[in-house]
Amino acid sequence: MRLVLVYLAGLVFGIGISISGMANPAKVLNFFDVAGTWDPSLIFVMGGALVVTAIGYRLVFTRRAPIFAPNFSLPYTKLIDARLIAGSAVFGIGWGIAGFCPGGALPALGTANPLVFVFVAALLAGMAIAHVLVRVTTVRQRSA
Repeated sequence: MRLVLVYLAGLVFGIGISISGMANPAKVLNFFDVAGTWDPSLIFVMGGALVVTAIGYRLVFTRRAPIFAPNFSLPYTKLIDARLIAGSAVFGIGWGIAGFCPGGALPALGTANPLVFVFVAALLAGMAIAHVLVRVTTVRQRSA
C-alpha cells in the first residue's frame, strides 16, 4: 500500500509539473529573464505549491506519527552552514543554466528530449560527487 501511495504522489506531482508547463525548460528560463521575455507563471506555481504544502503540514502534524513510519523524519538542525549555501548555489545555478529542477526533470524524461537525459545524467553525477565529498570531509573531520 505504501508503494501505491508513493506512486500516486509522484504521479500527481508529475501531472502538476506537466500541466503547469514547468517541464518545459524555456518556460522556466523565461522566468529568470527579467529584462527580456519574463514569464511570471513560475511564481504562481510555487505559490500554489506553498499553499498546498502549508495546509498539508498543518494537517499531517496533528498526528503523532506518519501512517507508514514510526515517526516523522525531520531535519535535526536549523544551522545554515557553508555546505547548505554551496548546495543551494549549485542547485540554483544548475536550474538557471538548464531550465530544469530535479523535480521537473523527472516528469520531463517522458518527453524524450535529449537535453533532459543530459541534465538527469549530470544530476546523478553531481549527486555521486557530492556523496564522495561528504564522505571525504567526514573522514577528515573525524581524524582531525
